[in-house]
Amino acid sequence: MAATGSKKVIYAALVGNALIAVTKFFAAAYTGSSAMLSEGIHSLVDTGNQGLLLYGLKKSSQPADEKHPFGYGVELYFWAFVVAILIFAVGSGISIYEGVQKILHPHPISSPIIAYVVLGLAIVFESVAWWIAYKEFNRSRGRRGVLQAVRESKDPAVFTVLFEDTAAMAGLLVALIGLACVQIFDLPWLDGAASVAIGLILAATAAFLAYETKGLIVGEGADPEVVETIRALVEATPTVDRMNEIRTLHRGPQDVLLALSIDFENNLTAGKVEEAIHALEIGIKDRFPIVRRVFIEVQASHHHDEMLAAERSALAGGPDGA
Repeated sequence: MAATGSKKVIYAALVGNALIAVTKFFAAAYTGSSAMLSEGIHSLVDTGNQGLLLYGLKKSSQPADEKHPFGYGVELYFWAFVVAILIFAVGSGISIYEGVQKILHPHPISSPIIAYVVLGLAIVFESVAWWIAYKEFNRSRGRRGVLQAVRESKDPAVFTVLFEDTAAMAGLLVALIGLACVQIFDLPWLDGAASVAIGLILAATAAFLAYETKGLIVGEGADPEVVETIRALVEATPTVDRMNEIRTLHRGPQDVLLALSIDFENNLTAGKVEEAIHALEIGIKDRFPIVRRVFIEVQASHHHDEMLAAERSALAGGPDGA
């Protein structure tokens, strides 16, 4: 279901940005507006980015194989990170370059009415794509704030498109203001200044997206509520004496790897332990379908504590702790 929602958001943005890009390039060639050219580049980059996100979704859905035994879920995180880099390197870099050139070598804008019409249409199209992305994002964030939801989200496809569309809306408004200022004050270099501002907006968006997707690539745990619910399920199991440790890792938006260290009651036979482990695995997966793999280690609590103490000692004596 989540993948379907992500695809809907991406397809909406892909179609919208492709149409807008063609229109903006036509207007830029006709009017000579640097800000309009930057907007065209911005929409073209966004169109390519949506293509990369769709490719990432397709790759991430591949089943596990011998070479990748835990599947390809991280593919989506990687391509989302590539999208952030492209926004910065291509979208932001070219926009700033074009803006600086226009400031250094200003020239008047011809037929500004064409630029106004194109910007108006682009704002309408972009608003539709933004609203679709926002509704899908809003559906999953619950009562959390926007920034908190982005930081805790494990689906970069939705929040990447949302922030791309938000940056696009901001860029369109800047281009519109820049065009109006050129006409009002008769200062052609303001068109270049608007292009630089658009580039800075893209750079800020790219930096934020890169930071968020980097965390997903490095490896983030499941939602704290999920972890605490699993902990409660394990601790409520009659045959469990103590749960030593719980670790989770998102391999994709809907793919969580769970590792548990459990100390079972001492009087249990090997068969009873196996039954308890099987029941726990079924119960956890029924409660949280996103938990695809469960690894349960049977370990006496004092042995686990000794192991953790040894790990801390080894880290303290390593290069950073020496």
